[in-house]
Parts: sequence; C-alpha cells; structure tokens
Amino acid sequence: LIGTDTFRDNQVVFREGPISRCAHMGGFGVLDEINMAKNESLAVLHATLDFRRSIDVPGYDRIPLHEATRFIATMNYGYAGTRELNEALASRFVVINMPVISEENLRKLLKREFPTLKDKWAEQFAALFRELETKCDNAEISTKALDLRGLMASIHLMEKGLKAVRALEMGIINKAFDPFERQLVADAIAARIPQDLDFGKLFGDR
Repeated sequence: LIGTDTFRDNQVVFREGPISRCAHMGGFGVLDEINMAKNESLAVLHATLDFRRSIDVPGYDRIPLHEATRFIATMNYGYAGTRELNEALASRFVVINMPVISEENLRKLLKREFPTLKDKWAEQFAALFRELETKCDNAEISTKALDLRGLMASIHLMEKGLKAVRALEMGIINKAFDPFERQLVADAIAARIPQDLDFGKLFGDR
C-alpha cells in the first residue's frame, strides 16, 4: 500500500504505492473490500487518517498528506472470508450504511440494464429477489443465493438465448451448495418463473 523498492536506471528507488500516491497528489483513494485485508497491512492508515495526517516510509522520508486527500473504504459485511475491522481503523472513518436495494429500485435497475425486458418479468425478477431476501431474514436459507450479480448474470444469459429457469439455476440456485437449501431456492423460482420462459417471451421492443 505504501510502496516498494524497485530498480530504475541501475539504482534502487522507491516506487510509490496507492496510499503514498494519494498522499502526494490529493484526490480520492478507494480501498475496495477493506475487510478482506489483513489488519497488519492496514496499520499504515492509522497515522494517515488521524491528526498526524502523514506517512512514514522507513528508510526514505515522511510524506505529509495533501489537503485534498480523501480515502473511501467499501465493504460487504458478513461475507465468507471477511473479517471484523480493527476498531482503531474503523474509528477513523465515518460510516454510510447502504441498505439492500428495494423491490421498486431493483425493477428500475433491471429496466435500465435490460431496456427490452418486458415489465411483467422485470417485476417478477424483482419480486423473486425480495422473496429470497425475506427467506434469508427468516433464516430459511443462507445469503449465498441472495446474489444480485447472479440475477443480473442470469438475465444476460437469457438475452443470449438460454431459457430463464436454466439461467437462474446457474446464476442463483447453484450458489447454494446445500441440497435442501438449493431446493428451497428452486421452489421459490418455480413459483414465479415458468419452465418454458424463453427469450421471445421475456424481451420485446424497446
């Protein structure tokens, strides 16, 4: 994150990392999926984000932060493979909690991404996602099948000609590895999506 030694013109020089470049140049540094990183690798941010606003580079120099430097960290809380944020690091940020997308906004998103998707099916896909979210909230299924990217990927496959149920199986159902959970998700899909639903029925004119 700070940087590393590298060779340039037959000399060992310091090559800036993303954090030190932000410190020098100002602007926004985005730390994507910050809770995937090890706490010790993020310790560099402690001095950077408190009153000191500087970075000590051992063997080189101290880098003061440009006045315009800002850091934005993103995270999906509770995903497998993630960890709790170090309290010292978390206290240096203000937090914006983003709720799960609403059914209405999901329908708008689907219509924006797939302009030829018929309104009837945009509503059904949005309602399906909301139903899966409810099942997750009630601990009937895990969050593995509650995958917005998976839903979007499934509809892309439908655009390519794959039948809706098969596409949803690949994009959503198979994300759950427990057979019982997979069957619950499949049942929720079967209640809304006909087996013979294909490109011709899903998509129309813009």
